Amino acid sequence: MNSAVSPSVQSEPVLLDAPFYSDVAYGPEGGKAYWLTAEDGLQIRMGVWDGRETGANKGTVLIFPGRTEYIEKYGMSAQRLAERGYSSIAIDWRGQGLGQRMLSDRLIGHVEKFTDYQKDVRAVLAAVEALDLPKPLFLFAHSMGGCIGIRALMENLPVEAAMFTGPMWDIALPKWRRTAGWVITAMTPHVGLDKNLAPGSLRTSYVEANPFPNNMLTSDPDMYALLREQLAKYPDLGLGGPSNMWVREALTECRDLKLRPTPNIEVLTFLGTNERIVDVDVIHDRMARWPNGTLEMVDGGEHEIAMEGLETQAMVFDKTAALFDKYL
Repeated sequence: MNSAVSPSVQSEPVLLDAPFYSDVAYGPEGGKAYWLTAEDGLQIRMGVWDGRETGANKGTVLIFPGRTEYIEKYGMSAQRLAERGYSSIAIDWRGQGLGQRMLSDRLIGHVEKFTDYQKDVRAVLAAVEALDLPKPLFLFAHSMGGCIGIRALMENLPVEAAMFTGPMWDIALPKWRRTAGWVITAMTPHVGLDKNLAPGSLRTSYVEANPFPNNMLTSDPDMYALLREQLAKYPDLGLGGPSNMWVREALTECRDLKLRPTPNIEVLTFLGTNERIVDVDVIHDRMARWPNGTLEMVDGGEHEIAMEGLETQAMVFDKTAALFDKYL
C-alpha cells in the first residue's frame, strides 16, 4: 500500500441518487449511481456495484475511466470483477458522462486545470468511505484515467495495488503535430479561443463518427456495437473532441508527470500491440523503471484492452484479480 499520508477527502459528503442506465451497462445486479459535489462545487456522478450481498466483498476497485467515457461503459468490467470477488465504483469525471459539463457547448471536452480531476478523486474517496464499501481498495485506470490515476498514486491514493490499460502517460502524436499543438494552444488564451474545439477534432463521439473497420478502440465487433448502442440510446452520455485548453493542460500534465518519481506500489499495465491513441514509448519507459511493475503486452490489442474479445477479457481480469488477491 502507499504508506505515506493519503490524500485528504471531503467530510460527510451528501450522496444523492443519480440516473443510472442499467439496461445498457450489463453490470452486476444492484448497480446504482450517486451525484457527488467536488470541493469546487462541480457535480460529478459515481456508479457503484456493491457486492457485499452477493459475495463480491474481497475489496473495492476504483475504476478511473478515460476521456469521453461514462460509468455505464464499465458495467461489464464491474461484472468481471464481481465474478472474481470484488465490488467496484466508476466515475463520470467533470465535463463528461452525466458529470457537470464545463462549457455551454456540452459536446466539447474541457477542463480548467488537469489537476482539477484530483478534486473529483477526493470526492469519490469521501463517498467510498461514507458508503463503507469493502476494503481494501484497488485501482483500475484506463487511458486519461491512467494519467489521473498515476498522479493520484504519486499523491498517495490509499490503494494496495493498481492496474492500468492503455494509460495516457502521453498522447500519441507525430513530432510536427505535437509542436503545432503546443504552439496553437499557447496562443489560444490570447485570442479568446481556449474553449473552442481543438483543430482536427469533431463535435461527435468517436464511435458515432467512425465505423468499426480500422477503429482504434477494439478489435471486437460486439464490444464496438455495445459502445454505439449505449450512445444511441442515451445520447446525453456522448462527448466529442477536446477544447484547446484541454489539449494544453493534458500535454502539460503528461510532461510534468514524466519528471516525477515512480510510485512505490505494485502495478500491472496492459498495452495492446496495435495501440494508436497513447504514446507507447512513454509507457515502455515508465514500466521499465517501475521496480514492482509488470507490463503485459496484448497481441493485436487496440486501446480498449478491457473491451477486447471475451478471451482477452478473461485473461485481463484473471491476472488483475491475481494481483489484487495478493494484498487481501
